[in-house]
Amino acid sequence: MARVIHLVRHGHHALLGRTLCGRMKGVALDELGCEEIAHCADAIDPRPNLVQSSPQRRCLQSACILATHYSLAVEIVPAVDELDYGDWTGQRFDDLDRDPRWSAWNTQRGTSRPPGGESMRALQQRVIGHLEQLRSDSSCDTVVVVSHAEPIRTALLHYQGLELDDFLSVEIEPGSVSTLTVDQNEFKITGMNQRARA
Repeated sequence: MARVIHLVRHGHHALLGRTLCGRMKGVALDELGCEEIAHCADAIDPRPNLVQSSPQRRCLQSACILATHYSLAVEIVPAVDELDYGDWTGQRFDDLDRDPRWSAWNTQRGTSRPPGGESMRALQQRVIGHLEQLRSDSSCDTVVVVSHAEPIRTALLHYQGLELDDFLSVEIEPGSVSTLTVDQNEFKITGMNQRARA
């Protein structure tokens, strides 16, 4: 079984904090993002024997940096893709702040959803489904899963027994590592939002 799963958020990119990228095409790491992930590679312990990634470019770049460090290939996993933000994809946060639906989304994650997009509940179900599959996979002991803030956040909320509306209690920074360890056939969180410093 997979005994340890490291959940890694992709590194920094130029639109971070300004634009809700979601599944926008072509969002790539900047120089800082590449450096963050390179530091991650040195800090992840134990060493993985499988690297998986969201299909988004910034995650694939991050996963490739890690996989090269460990001499592994990258497996693309749609289950850990970013939340589908629907009509909000690509909008600036300054513009979203004027949308009352955005305000509702940020206070009621458990019951609201982006217009034309995916609910946080659906995101959580697909992410947890994948992690539970990894838990029972006998072919790997340690896995790195490169994803986004929201998929990682939903997993950590689930394994802490917290509601989706508590999403602000879980911070997931770019280039951070959160670790799940299998203990008596159950997941335990053994690290959250840990960052390797240069």
